[in-house]
Amino acid sequence: MALISRGFFFKILAFLCFIRSSQGRNHFNTLDLPSLMKASSFSTIKHETYDYIIVGGGTAGCPLAATLSQKYRVLLLERGGSPYGNRNISYLENFHICLADDSPNSPSQAFISTDGVINARARVLGGGTSVNAGFYSRADSSFVQDAGWDAELVNQSYPWIEERVVHWPNISPWQAALRDGLLEAGVSPYNGYTYDHLFGTKVGGTIFDETGYRHTAADLLAAGNPNNLRVLLHASVNRIIFNTEQGKRKPRAIGVEFKDENGGNKHAFLTRNKGSEIIVSAGAIGSPQLLLLSGIGPRKELKKHNISVVLRNEHVGKGMSDNPLNSIFIPTKNAPKQSLIETVGITEGGVFIEASSGFSQSPDSIHCHHGIMSAEIGQLSTIPPKQRNLASVQNYVHNKYSLPKEVFSGGFILSKIDGPLSTGNLVLVDTDINSNPTVTFNYFKHPKDLSRCVYGIKTVDRILKTNHFSNFTLNGGGYPTEILLNMSVTANINLIPKHTNDSTSLEQFCRDTVVTIWHYHGGCHVGKVVDQQYRVIGVSGLRVIDGSTLFRSPGTNPQATVMMMGRYMGVRILRGRLGRTAGV
Repeated sequence: MALISRGFFFKILAFLCFIRSSQGRNHFNTLDLPSLMKASSFSTIKHETYDYIIVGGGTAGCPLAATLSQKYRVLLLERGGSPYGNRNISYLENFHICLADDSPNSPSQAFISTDGVINARARVLGGGTSVNAGFYSRADSSFVQDAGWDAELVNQSYPWIEERVVHWPNISPWQAALRDGLLEAGVSPYNGYTYDHLFGTKVGGTIFDETGYRHTAADLLAAGNPNNLRVLLHASVNRIIFNTEQGKRKPRAIGVEFKDENGGNKHAFLTRNKGSEIIVSAGAIGSPQLLLLSGIGPRKELKKHNISVVLRNEHVGKGMSDNPLNSIFIPTKNAPKQSLIETVGITEGGVFIEASSGFSQSPDSIHCHHGIMSAEIGQLSTIPPKQRNLASVQNYVHNKYSLPKEVFSGGFILSKIDGPLSTGNLVLVDTDINSNPTVTFNYFKHPKDLSRCVYGIKTVDRILKTNHFSNFTLNGGGYPTEILLNMSVTANINLIPKHTNDSTSLEQFCRDTVVTIWHYHGGCHVGKVVDQQYRVIGVSGLRVIDGSTLFRSPGTNPQATVMMMGRYMGVRILRGRLGRTAGV
């Protein structure tokens, strides 16, 4: 990664997006939210203590905080800012600007895995729900069973989320063509509009309402008790504080140390009540990173950074996975209407087929054309790594304005594998919580992942040969697979050197064109780092509740289940302290 300049890196991020034209309005004033305060407003002079301190106001953290605040005092610490009043979050037409923003308070923090795949992690209240593509689909029943969750409570927790933030999409022509093409290609039956995970083809939910306005996990804070819930923004927790006195059976988490937006040091502590806990919900990157910085992890890794060992656990940061995405670009006769993911084909071969189309032309947007697969930057993938620099980007962007607009007109069919079986790891770069750790996902290291990718590309090829897609293409009769694959090699953007045989070897096409769809997980697995109740093994007063605990990404898209998980575990914790009749 040293071969790539910082400027070039963020120029690439300008194009990592799925975008859609929309109209909306600011819904912030219609929500009865608790006060969202800057971290600098927090005073330790008052000696306030809390029953629960939640680190991370993201996809799981917000519903968890809202639920626990019904009965207990909760402090929610979010390292990012507010999603409200930010047009680049609320308006889909500006979605890509979040990913292009490299300022310290950007809602999205970019990173590149050692595999060469460009990625991003959320840094805003609402977490991934504030910066993602919005698709909402539940996990399958086997996932719930494997997780050891109470099915009855799960089926109560999903609707709690859905009635507050989920809507049905007005399906676009591109998404309708995918629906019909999937069915003609044999991905059946058609299951209609449903949140459920069912084999076949369906239309899922979305967190964008009928006006195109985004509803995030932050909206769920309105369901909390404002008298018990305190939310601090720009609060970067850099370590968990433990009581490690001699004679104690095991270390106990008693508080956290964090920095405010001005760099000032702050401390917050739990009450002395037996059930009080620190709960880490900082995501699959942030949660293992914070445990390591707090002295929980592999001894060798901690000693390397002069971190005092609180608890040796060789599994922290291990088992990192990211669902690999590959796609095929289809040029069209006319610019298709913008669409995010609305339709999905859930195949028997362990592959999900989705689609996106169109681009934004809002007055305040950056004018890119194909989001995460942007052809504007795709040509750079053919440049040798040592020659990839900011000047190359600027030169291509300048020259492309002389090309006809139709060159950039088209849509994508996306194929991602369910799993994956390939895993990697996360290690610290330094002791700064704001630094990205080094992350490796080892895409396609397991041969079954590669074979499933090939199956997915072959499925997409069958879809493209249906009548439903031939009507979109420039020549009206479809393109040979070889031509589409060659186009797609330069349209899928990563920093992996490309080969010349991608159109003849689907395995090589998969390896060369892999990108992320932001479904990474792992690092704090159940049974290795946390127990079945998500309590960190070997210490007391500490849990991790988020996607870092998952062995695989739930359903076709994880946000539904991660939000549900926050609500579910909040209710479980309350019932554990107050009894099953606890009203929440």
